Amino acid sequence: VGVNPLYTPRELEHQLADSGAEVIVILENFAHVLQKVVARTAIRHIVVTAMGDLLPVPRRWLVNAVVRHVKKLVRPYELPRAIPFADTQAGGTPQPVAVAATDVAFLQYTGGTTGVAKGAMLTHRNLAANLLQATAWITPALGGVGNGTIVTALPLYHIFSLTANCLTFLRMGWCNLLIPNPRDIPAFVDELAKAPVHGITGVNTLFNALLNHAEFGRIDWSQLKVSLAGGMALQRAVAERWAKATGVTLVEAYGLTETSPAVCVNPLSLAEYNAAIRLPLPSTEISIRDADGVELGIDEAGELCVRGPQVMAGYWQRPDETVKVLDAEGWLRTGDIARVDARGYVHLVDRKKDMILVSGFNVYPNEVEDYVMQHPGVLEAAAVGAEDPVCGEVVRLVVVRRDPQLTAEALIAHCRTGLTGYKIPKFVEFRDELPKTPVGKILRRKLRDGDDAGDEGAA
Repeated sequence: VGVNPLYTPRELEHQLADSGAEVIVILENFAHVLQKVVARTAIRHIVVTAMGDLLPVPRRWLVNAVVRHVKKLVRPYELPRAIPFADTQAGGTPQPVAVAATDVAFLQYTGGTTGVAKGAMLTHRNLAANLLQATAWITPALGGVGNGTIVTALPLYHIFSLTANCLTFLRMGWCNLLIPNPRDIPAFVDELAKAPVHGITGVNTLFNALLNHAEFGRIDWSQLKVSLAGGMALQRAVAERWAKATGVTLVEAYGLTETSPAVCVNPLSLAEYNAAIRLPLPSTEISIRDADGVELGIDEAGELCVRGPQVMAGYWQRPDETVKVLDAEGWLRTGDIARVDARGYVHLVDRKKDMILVSGFNVYPNEVEDYVMQHPGVLEAAAVGAEDPVCGEVVRLVVVRRDPQLTAEALIAHCRTGLTGYKIPKFVEFRDELPKTPVGKILRRKLRDGDDAGDEGAA
């Protein structure tokens, strides 16, 4: 069970209680959070580790001392049953465990396609299949690089970096360059400037932030083979700037926690951004269906359904939730809207729950955001629905400005040049930043709920 170390006590307790976990390995920086909830969970064994525990002496002592006493990142805590990580390595005999392919390897927690946090049961077969699928897809593009370096800026509790960076590239003999705080872009750029890397994975907002840093040009991309974007829609403006700056196409992939996660990926040899998630991985079937489960035709948008060896066994102890998304024939309803063109290429349209309904017309936020991002004065953008007494909903655009002089009127005028009438934002709001998940995905839900306010203008 991979746990977000930044969880609040409430979130941590839910995950531990729901999973029934009996052993936890935790960094001492977060032990004070565990202390608040451990008595209400099934945890029997606690292993506490420190930041420098795997470093050689004396560097281990130095790092741990700095973390504890200089940076003061470790709060006081009391966990009487806890044992230090070093003690777990000092004795005992490894005990072999019989493992079947159908046994659960990970409970990977997700909001899923129905919103409630639950554990996706990923079996050893699921993960091994997705690892082999990804390896078959990636290897031809590596040009013989056997011991490369992959930049791992996404947290390893997230299914994207767990499977892609940790499992796949580690199996291929690559080194993971861990970036503990990718939000610290200056430090991130400094790290990338130290030596050439061979691959990088991330979300659209991460690539955008790197490109917008003044020192980005210091980085040597001459050895780069793999640039892979996933987790959220890749925007054309970002993809084109990345290719121009690095000489390597930023390739979009699609997946979800319930599929271990990869489903569709563009070839890494892609010449230029194509606004598609391209083709399913080997042994993966897809189907585009309407609300009644009827399969749709070419270029008709509907819910993307997936079947393959990487599809989860179900949700942990949630048969009622499992049956909502997984049918008896093994088809998973993803909750994403997609279409397949005449060439067989898959195009992701948007999340079903994020779709905006304007006077009966479907508006997909990804399309609006992608066009808005092509305005040179825009740094980041998100489109959400706003209630309207006449249209039911209208488009509300939330923007972080690159150009401080940018106005709502100028943005709406830009939208009129490339979007049909009902897709044009009715309201434009400017903010200093957009709410994001720890992985960097923009939280449209928070924008819809109006958790905070910005400077708003109406069309």
